[in-house]
Amino acid sequence: MCGRYTLYQTEQLAPRFNLAAKPKFISRDNYNVAPGQQLPVIVRSGDKTVAEVMKWGFVPFWSKDPTRGLRPINTVSESAFEKPMWREAVKHHRCLVPSRGFYEWKKIFKADGKLDRRQAYFIHPRDQELFAFAGIYSVWRDAEGHPFPTFSIMTTGPNKQMEKIHNRMPVILNPKEETDWLNPSYDQTGQLAKLLDPYDDGKLDIYRVSDEVNSPSNNDRSLLSEVAGS
Repeated sequence: MCGRYTLYQTEQLAPRFNLAAKPKFISRDNYNVAPGQQLPVIVRSGDKTVAEVMKWGFVPFWSKDPTRGLRPINTVSESAFEKPMWREAVKHHRCLVPSRGFYEWKKIFKADGKLDRRQAYFIHPRDQELFAFAGIYSVWRDAEGHPFPTFSIMTTGPNKQMEKIHNRMPVILNPKEETDWLNPSYDQTGQLAKLLDPYDDGKLDIYRVSDEVNSPSNNDRSLLSEVAGS
C-alpha cells in the first residue's frame, strides 16, 4: 500500500512532466504527505497535460455526501476494473501522482510471534529522482456544481525487494508508461492492466528511517535520513 509519501521542489513538475504551463498553485515542500491533504496531480485536459490540486482520499462522483463513508487512499489494481467504486475512474479518469519517495512500515514480531512494533522505511526508485505513481481521480460536485476533486494511488503486489517490507506496493511508472497511463485512447482492461506491474527488482533504494515519520505533524527533510538497523 502507500500511506505516506514525499513531494518537494515542485517547481520541477513542469519540465519533468512536460506540462502545458507552469502550475499556478504554490505547493510547499512536503516530506510527510498524509491522507486528506491537498496535493498536485498530473492529468490530461483536452490535448494538454496539466497539474491540478486534489485531495488524497477518493470520493466517487456518485457519492451522496463526500464527508461520509470510505475515502480510500489506495486502489487495488487487480480488482479496479470490476468494482463500481473504481471502474469508471480507471477507464476514464487517470492521473499521475508526483513523488520523490514513499514510506512503508514493516511489522517486527517478538520471539513468541506477537507484534512488537512497526519499523518505518523510505523507498524511492534509483533511476528516477522525481517520478509518478499511477493514480485515478474523481470530481464530486455539490448541488451548486462546485467541484470537489479527489484521488487515489494504484497498488499492486510487491517485487522481491518490497515483499520483505509489505505485501503491497504502489504502482511506480516509468516515463513511457506515464504517457500511456494518461492516454485517453487507452480504455481497455488489457491495455491498462499491463501498466500496473511491480517496479523492476533491483531498482529501488530501501532504507530504515526514524519513527518521527509516524506523526504527520513531523515534516522536514530530516525524515529522509537513514538510521541504523535493518
